[in-house]
Parts: sequence; structure tokens; C-alpha cells
Amino acid sequence: MRSGVIVAGGRSTRFGETDKAVADLAGTPMIRRVADRMNHVGELGDLVVNSREEQVEAIREALDGIGLDVQFAPDPDPDEGPTAGIRTGLRSVETDYAAVVACDMPFVEPALLNYLFERAEGHDAAVARLDDGWFQPTQAVYRASAMADACDAALSRGERRIIAAFDDLDVVMVPEDEVRRHAPIGTFRNLNTQEEFEQASEELGVD
Repeated sequence: MRSGVIVAGGRSTRFGETDKAVADLAGTPMIRRVADRMNHVGELGDLVVNSREEQVEAIREALDGIGLDVQFAPDPDPDEGPTAGIRTGLRSVETDYAAVVACDMPFVEPALLNYLFERAEGHDAAVARLDDGWFQPTQAVYRASAMADACDAALSRGERRIIAAFDDLDVVMVPEDEVRRHAPIGTFRNLNTQEEFEQASEELGVD
């Protein structure tokens, strides 16, 4: 079996006062769109949601009826950033490997996650690195215990960047040409502002 982790604990300050994780995106809460797409990943049995404690009730409602075993892993110390969120989520995973996806990536492509699971086998992580040099660590597959430990180590060094954790891992870097064989690059598109939400809503249409 495989696990999924959705990281949703950020404050989304660019979005406004509303929590963007559960904001309406063409008739569906954004986090539900992410979860629905992850639900098409092969052998995915459970889903861990990292969030702040005050988000749990609304997210639980948004994910009602998803058909996966949903667990919550609230941040013990909120607002420490995505590296801490990934660590907290992965500490609650019971499988060896987990796909980690940010809650603001509603176009995540299940076929790519399936491929990343395959590429990660026998390693600590499979992470896309695009032609522009940017890594995509919030849509990646990790060996849960190894990545959680590496996040701890990075944070203890004062490093809050996710890629700082890679210093302690055996990471398979997946180049853009491999990504494109399984997904459009739009799989990594994230929504941060009301304007981006409005554009995406128009593209998706109202359910």
C-alpha cells in the first residue's frame, strides 16, 4: 500500500483572510480537488492531512466521503513552514513511501505520482527538477521515515527550505522530459491569490 500526504498548514497570506485550503474552486473545496486526484493513484490506501488544529473541522467536512482513510496530523508548533509540515505529515504515515502534495496544487496528475512512486523505490525520494533548475518538492514521493528525519535535521540547522533536507537523502532527480511523458507541466501549478483562483475556476467550470 501507499500513502498520501497533503500539506495544508500554511497561512496563505496572499490569498486573504479565507483559508485557501477549503476555498471554493469551481464548486469544490480546493483541498478536495487535490484529494480526489490523489485518490486515483494506484494502491493509495490512506491520506494524511497536515494542517493547523483550527483547520481540522473544515477540512474534515471538505473530505467527507472521499473513500480513503483520512488521518490528521496537526502541526505541534504552527507556522514553521512547509518543511515542518512535511515532517509532521510523514511522521503519521504507516507505509514506507508517501506522495506529498501541497493543498494548493489542484491540477496534480495521478499518473505522475504513480511514476514517482516507481522511481523512488529503493531510494529516499523521487523529486522533479525542471529545465529552469527549480525542484518540485511539494509534489514528490518520499520514503517517509528518511524524509521526516532529514527535515528534522535541516530544521535543527536553521534551514527551512525543503530542499535543504535533500543533503541527507538518496534522491532521484526526475528531469522535465521524464515528467512530460506522464503529465503536463501544469501539474505543478499552484494557486496563491484570488486572481489565480478566479482564472482556475473559469478553466475548470462550475461542477
